[in-house]
Amino acid sequence: MALEDAAHEVDTALTRPRRKGLSFENTFGGATSFLRRSYTKDLDGVDLAVTGVCFDQATTNRSGARFGPRALREASALQTYDPPYGWGFDPLSDFVITDYGDIAYDYGRLWEFPELLRAHITTILDAGAGSLTLGGDHSITLPILRAYAERFGPMRVIQFDAHSDLWPDEDSERMDHGTFMYKAVRSGIVDAAHSVQIGIRTECPDYLGVHVIDAFEVHELGPKAAAVKAREIVGEGPCYISFDIDALDPGFAPGTGTPVWNGLTPNQVAVMLRALDGIALKGGDVVEVAPAYDASGATAIMGAHVGMELICLYCKALKGQGK
Repeated sequence: MALEDAAHEVDTALTRPRRKGLSFENTFGGATSFLRRSYTKDLDGVDLAVTGVCFDQATTNRSGARFGPRALREASALQTYDPPYGWGFDPLSDFVITDYGDIAYDYGRLWEFPELLRAHITTILDAGAGSLTLGGDHSITLPILRAYAERFGPMRVIQFDAHSDLWPDEDSERMDHGTFMYKAVRSGIVDAAHSVQIGIRTECPDYLGVHVIDAFEVHELGPKAAAVKAREIVGEGPCYISFDIDALDPGFAPGTGTPVWNGLTPNQVAVMLRALDGIALKGGDVVEVAPAYDASGATAIMGAHVGMELICLYCKALKGQGK
C-alpha cells in the first residue's frame, strides 16, 4: 500500500476489505469515518470502537458541539497515511479499530438521552471493546462513565479542561455540561482521590477531593512534570481520559462554546499525553468541538490529533496486557 493507491481507493470507510491497516484515500474525498476506519455495527473482535454523540443541548454559552463528531471525522483524514509519529508502533495496523457511527436519539425527548447513551456505551463494552467518543458537549461524559463504572468499578479520571465541571447540582434530572463531574463524584462512579483535572483556569469553590493541576502550574512546572504528577495520582487502576477542547488556549482552538484564555498549548498537550503512557486506560472522549466558530478548522484538527493520541494510549495498554 502506498500513496499511489489513492488512484483507486475511495470510500474505504464503507469498502475496506480488511479491518486493519493504513488508508491512502485522498483526504479531500470519500466517506469520512474517523481515521478512515470501517463503519460497522459489528463489534465482534473489535479492540476499540469510535462513536459519535451529536448532542449539545446542555451547553451554557455557545451551542454547536453537535457538529463536532462530523468535523472530527473530516479532520482525522489527514492522519491516515502514516503510523502516528513517535509512538514506535502502528495502532491502525496492529489493532481492530472501527467507527461504530453515531448514537440515535429523539432531540424532542431529551429526558431519554442519558440512559440511551449509557446503554450505547454498554453495548460496546459488553462486546469486549473500549470506546473513544466524539462529542458533543461535556454532559455526555456522565452517562459514559456510568457504563464504565458498571464494568470496572469507580473510574479514575484524567480530565483536560478549562473548567472543573463541579458546579453543585442535586437534581438528577438536569443535564448541564458544567455539572457532570459533580454528579459523577457524588454518585461514586468516579474515584476522586485518584482523579485529576489538568488545565483548569476558572474558579471552583469545592473540588470534592479531585486533584487539580491548573494551567498556571502546567506553565510553571512544564508538561512532562505535570504528566508525571498526574500519573502518580491516577496510579494503576482503571482510567478514563476526558478531553474538553477548551483545555487548549482559544488562540489554538477557538471553535468551542466556552473559551478561556491562558490555556494549554498544543505542545504541552502532546507532551503530557505521551508522558501518560503506561496508565490503565479503558476509554476516553474528545468533547466541546464546535466547528462553526473556527473557519480555519484548526480546532477539529487539534481534536482529531488528541483522538489519535488517546487511541495510542489505549492500544499501548492493550499491548501491555499481551494483546
